[in-house]
Amino acid sequence: AGFASGEACFYIKITKSSKSTQGSNIQLIFQLTQHTRDEILMRSLIDYLNSGNVFKNQDTYVFEVTKFSDLNDKIIPFFKEYPILGSKYNDFLDFVKVAELIKNKTHLTKEGLEQIKLIKNGMNRGRK
Repeated sequence: AGFASGEACFYIKITKSSKSTQGSNIQLIFQLTQHTRDEILMRSLIDYLNSGNVFKNQDTYVFEVTKFSDLNDKIIPFFKEYPILGSKYNDFLDFVKVAELIKNKTHLTKEGLEQIKLIKNGMNRGRK
C-alpha cells in the first residue's frame, strides 16, 4: 500500500465500442510503477496478489491489473484492508464507485456511463 501512495494509478479507461449498448467500453486499470532496478520486486507482486502482469516501459517496470474479477476480488479488498494515505485515497474511492457501477451493470445505461465519465473527469489530475 505504501508504494501505491506514491507510485500507483487507479485509472478508468473509456473507449468507443460498436459492440457496447452505449457505444463505449469501460475498463478499470490498476498500475504500479518502479524503476527497472526493482524488476524482481515488481514481478513478485504477481505471486503475492495472484493477479496482474508486469511489463517494461522505458526505464521502469509496470505492474498492471486489468481483469475486473481480480480488481474486484483482490486489489480493492487489499486497499480496503491496507488503506492508501494521501490524496490518492480519493482516487481509490472513486475507482471503487465505478467498480460497483460495473458490477451492478449500471455502466450499460446512458445514465451510468455519464456518471462514470463525471467520476473519471474528477480523478487524478482532474481532482480539485
